[in-house]
Amino acid sequence: MTARISLERSRPRRRTQLERTAETRGAIMRAVVESIAEVGFKRTTASEIARRAGVTWGAVQHHFGGKDGILGAVLEDSFHRFAERLSDIGADGLPLERRAALFVDRAWEHFASRHFRSTFEILQHYAASSPGGAWPGQMLRAWDEVWTALFGAAPASRGRRLALQHYTISALTGLALLRRFEEPSPAVRERELTLLKDTLVRELGANGARA
Repeated sequence: MTARISLERSRPRRRTQLERTAETRGAIMRAVVESIAEVGFKRTTASEIARRAGVTWGAVQHHFGGKDGILGAVLEDSFHRFAERLSDIGADGLPLERRAALFVDRAWEHFASRHFRSTFEILQHYAASSPGGAWPGQMLRAWDEVWTALFGAAPASRGRRLALQHYTISALTGLALLRRFEEPSPAVRERELTLLKDTLVRELGANGARA
């Protein structure tokens, strides 16, 4: 009896169909992110995605319907990851200085990641092939939800908050893209991020409301 119980415990649990599907989809999306980050969008072909994921292109099509489907899934996953990084900050009870610091630090973790690098190239592709398409708007709406939750009650006017939101996106995107050409020392990068934090506190706070 004891031996049978021990054998049953040592047996690996069989994965469900949903778990296998999730694992395959995850492997395919990781393959896309890694490929774009390493070799660029144009060289991330159907065969390259399948090779890196360890599946056939038919399997990719089964799960995502084709390249546009997988690119869309990667974008959605990237937006979700960004929101998840910031979801536990919470606006209640935290002073503006602390919210701004946590926001910039967590947002930079995302912008400095492979996910953002790949997301940016995918968005560039959609902007070039379908000007005025839906994806840039969806990205801004996802950003706006996080921003409003953290800073919607700040003294600054709605127009000023919106301008600061776009400014922050531009600043973080610029810092992320500069990493392709040079990687400054940690001290320099920290000073740059501190400058952004100080700007947000000043412009979102009472000084910004009076301006």
